[in-house]
Amino acid sequence: MNAIQERPSGRVRVELRAADPISQAGAANHLRSRPEIQLLTQDSPDPPEVVVVVVDSVDDEVLRTLRKIQRAGSARGVLVLTEVDAQQLVSAAECGFTGVVRRHEATAERMVQVISAVARGEGYVPPDLLGSLLVQVGQVQGQVLSPRGLNFTGLANREIEVLRLVAEGYDTADIAVKLAYSERTIKNVLHAVMTRLNLRNRSHAVAYALRQGLI
Repeated sequence: MNAIQERPSGRVRVELRAADPISQAGAANHLRSRPEIQLLTQDSPDPPEVVVVVVDSVDDEVLRTLRKIQRAGSARGVLVLTEVDAQQLVSAAECGFTGVVRRHEATAERMVQVISAVARGEGYVPPDLLGSLLVQVGQVQGQVLSPRGLNFTGLANREIEVLRLVAEGYDTADIAVKLAYSERTIKNVLHAVMTRLNLRNRSHAVAYALRQGLI
């Protein structure tokens, strides 16, 4: 999650929001002169690729702002925070903000690196918080998702088992016998998975499960 690679040529369209005018001006000064960044104005006709939000911490008001940004379009998000902990990282990620930088580490170079990474669909969190973030993720999986037969991929255990058997070459009738379900149920499971994850066919579904390390 913290690997930062060079972005292909092309400027990243960035919208900047801050909690106060001084923070807005400081962050804008960092970004405006960088050739990798196109800092958008309020009247710009082009949508942003990345929205950068500069705040002290992620409180309820900030969360409402992040959710509003998420609903407004497809832009990814970067947070610049004074105070940050693992719970705030989880809350930010739920709103599509996958890049997080502490204010005292927010040099122009670091901000450009993180913005570029997020624009590519990657993420960045402060390295010292990565361990506690993974603990939080594990707790959600163990205490919330697993008791309901779910995981972070959005697939239930039964769905994973069906895909595993498809990958092993079994047809619908064989899978129904092995799992003690009707053939109709197996077909419905596969249809639900493909529809929910926008997969084209059974082969695509199996490939997805393989990439996710589920089978």
